[in-house]
Amino acid sequence: METSTEGAARTGTDDSAEAAVPAGRTEAVAPAAAEAAGAAEAVAAVAGGRAAGVAAAVPPASLSPSRASDFMQCPLLYRFRVIDKLPEKPSEAATRGTLVHAVLERLFDAPATERTAPRAKSLIPGQWDRLRETKPEVVELFADDPEGERLARWLAEAERLVERWFTLEDPTRLEPAERELFVEARLDSGLKLRGIIDRVDVAPTGEVRIVDYKTGKAPRPEYAEGALFQMKFYALVVWRLKRVVPRRLQLVYLGSGDVLTYDPVIADLERVERKLLALWEAIRQATETGDWRPRPTKLCGWCDHQAVCPEFGGTPPPYPLPVREAGLSSAGGPARGAAAG
Repeated sequence: METSTEGAARTGTDDSAEAAVPAGRTEAVAPAAAEAAGAAEAVAAVAGGRAAGVAAAVPPASLSPSRASDFMQCPLLYRFRVIDKLPEKPSEAATRGTLVHAVLERLFDAPATERTAPRAKSLIPGQWDRLRETKPEVVELFADDPEGERLARWLAEAERLVERWFTLEDPTRLEPAERELFVEARLDSGLKLRGIIDRVDVAPTGEVRIVDYKTGKAPRPEYAEGALFQMKFYALVVWRLKRVVPRRLQLVYLGSGDVLTYDPVIADLERVERKLLALWEAIRQATETGDWRPRPTKLCGWCDHQAVCPEFGGTPPPYPLPVREAGLSSAGGPARGAAAG
């Protein structure tokens, strides 16, 4: 699908898929209206600081679905994660999502006739061992569980999620073209979009289906558009790379046993591109001014950074990027250089 097809172990985000609100593969999403409002408010929040000519710094060069969602949710959260790179504790929900994704990916290594629920569940212990080796920080999740009772319940829930998948899809009839596919595309504007797609299916007729696994429950109908933001992001990348609009976007919710599908058209992808360009401009302005405003929501309760957030009486760390006088960067586009997006 893309010249760079390296896989990546899931850590709970989509630069690791993967999702949108609290860190990790939690399934809370903002409604489409809230997303649009978040983008608009983010632009307004940083415009004042830029006009004041405070300072200029190096803007980001890329966006992933998770980082775009971070900025829409709270510009200060984006700064903490992308610029300050503050550490975050692993969560049971996010780590379980990583584990389940690894199992579903590995299952397709087996011949079609051997892709059974018992085989899938048998992969869980080995993938858990591998996850602990590659991400040792997850071990602390069960440091206070010497008898292993909580770990046993956690692994049993992972088994239930894996088993439920077999009621939603039949892996014996699937031959994915790609699994855990890293994709990257540069838009005409210079913005680079990147992310990891859980699964890509290609029909004999050439039609493309993008599939994403969610270990939470399906959102209510009014939240569905927000849930599809990540998928439309991926569809845009595929379209820009291959000039092919995916025939179907499919979200498989293992927590509730639901499947949400959407068939995009070019107009959808063009709207997503305009939205991402607006977000990129807002991020560029915030980077130049150092003005990152918190945007309080109910999701603040999940945030690991309350101690350094002004909304909770904290003080953010000193702005770490090299700065320069405002006006030295081009007003019409990003300055040279990049912070990780």
